[in-house]
Amino acid sequence: MTVSPSPTAPGLAASVPLTRVSLAYIETRLKLYLRFGEPARIVTLDHWRRCAIFLPGAMFCRMLWEANDYGTIRWQLMVMQACTPFDALQRLPGVQPGARLLLKAEGEQAVQAVLQRIDAIEALSIAPAASSPAYWRTLGNRLAARLPLPEYSMERHAAWLAGRVLR
Repeated sequence: MTVSPSPTAPGLAASVPLTRVSLAYIETRLKLYLRFGEPARIVTLDHWRRCAIFLPGAMFCRMLWEANDYGTIRWQLMVMQACTPFDALQRLPGVQPGARLLLKAEGEQAVQAVLQRIDAIEALSIAPAASSPAYWRTLGNRLAARLPLPEYSMERHAAWLAGRVLR
């Protein structure tokens, strides 16, 4: 799929590949859904499956919860950024052609810790998808190193917005 670039995205090619993210829901077994992010479009494939389509540069968070007859077997949260044709991307299951992985949390405790940070960002009246990608990378690195997780503040957000203007 391709889309013409918007007037706010100068310098992009005449057609830009979109990032397609698989979503699914099977009651009591599987939930694969977006926690945040604004897809350009959502395509319903059938009763259980959907596909979210993102423009280049869009940030989003996909959550995975799996269970079997005995309870939850997997918690996963990934914060990603859709890439332009000129960016290096990572191949990720269910994300075509791939995306820039900013944060990956596995396990209930790690996912709950990141969800608390997402809720705190929303409490500041900031859309998590509009926050700094560097914050999500830092959060992912701190999770991996088992260090205290930083808070996202209005000052950090203002610095991120000022830096974008200067680019």
